[in-house]
Amino acid sequence: MSQIAADNGLETPHHLVPGQALVIRFPLTVHTVRPGDTLTSIALQYNVSLRQLYQNNPILGGQDEIWPGQSLVIAYQQEPTRSIAVNAYAYPHISDSLLSFTLPYLTYLTPFTYGFTTEGELIAPDDEALIKRALSIGTVPLMHLSTLTADGGFSNELAHLLLNDRALQEHLVEEIVSTLSQKGYGGLDVDFEYVYPEDASAYAAFLSSLSGRLGPLGYPVIAALAPKTSPIQRGALYEGHDFAAVGAAVDGVLLMTYEWGYTYGPPMAVAPLPNVRQVLEYALTEIPHSKIWLGIPNYGYDWPLPFVQGESKATSISSQQAVALARKYGVNIDYDQRAQAPWFRYTDEIGRQHEVWFEDARSIQAKLELISQYGLVGAGYWNLMRDFPQNWLVLSSLYTIREA
Repeated sequence: MSQIAADNGLETPHHLVPGQALVIRFPLTVHTVRPGDTLTSIALQYNVSLRQLYQNNPILGGQDEIWPGQSLVIAYQQEPTRSIAVNAYAYPHISDSLLSFTLPYLTYLTPFTYGFTTEGELIAPDDEALIKRALSIGTVPLMHLSTLTADGGFSNELAHLLLNDRALQEHLVEEIVSTLSQKGYGGLDVDFEYVYPEDASAYAAFLSSLSGRLGPLGYPVIAALAPKTSPIQRGALYEGHDFAAVGAAVDGVLLMTYEWGYTYGPPMAVAPLPNVRQVLEYALTEIPHSKIWLGIPNYGYDWPLPFVQGESKATSISSQQAVALARKYGVNIDYDQRAQAPWFRYTDEIGRQHEVWFEDARSIQAKLELISQYGLVGAGYWNLMRDFPQNWLVLSSLYTIREA
């Protein structure tokens, strides 16, 4: 019982919620810690990596403290048959415990985010601690460049200025090269959203010039793409992203396959599986599967009801918080088979009804299996800031996580 509780992050294992998903893993080889053992000596004894020990034993929390008599899982009965790369985004204020727990499951960690000024000067986040921690566990940090401004929005005007000024681009690229080298980054992740339609070609050309400059130095370039389903899709988010041109310009693309359910929209799954699959199948007509990363959400939403367009606003919550809400208000969790997502409704203390959609082990497994089905590079998580232990159990059970 304690193993199930620890693996699934159950704060109250005696008070489960009807409809709640649990992950059960079956150990094949278990080591009982002896006096004098260290994680390094145990890893050497069984010819496994430290990262694998951390993945197999979430109770360690990514820390190296062990004690005599403790049981550690060396291997499980279900061995992964395919390896993938895993990237995830984190703000600099992520908690130490959450970061330590998660890093062993990641190929890459991407601190969010570098901006830039109208003069082409980089605006750096407080990323030194994240870079140091990532490198210490063998996770490679990626630099993230975006048009995000201080008010929290993506600036199409800033993108337009840069994409139409060659001298400005050259200055920014030199700033990027210097930062990559000085800080120990292993590559660049570019995220320009709401690019003007007339700047689509210029954006792809900018990415191509970045690849031409960074590639010979050993730095791959990845670009985020809006969840388009056709080349003629209308909308401010979509028209500035030319899938074929961007795909040809970079080493990899992240499909942002989430936010169908969003803060100001009606209640629905954040990433309904049919929608995700539709974006993926269009992308594969324009971009080689060997370049595609599948975007995966690590959050859900709680909507007050009734939903009123332009007035209602959902609250972003973690999967752990969602289950806690269902437990607190005594409601069952349902599972939408079409969307492949859990959801429920509850009534709060003031009599207002709410609808909650979130991710659980079932919905995550459904998304992760698409990576194998379509032969993709791997997964990109937005983002690490919410605790979701089940996700990492499912991920490491399905796949060997590639080291960069």
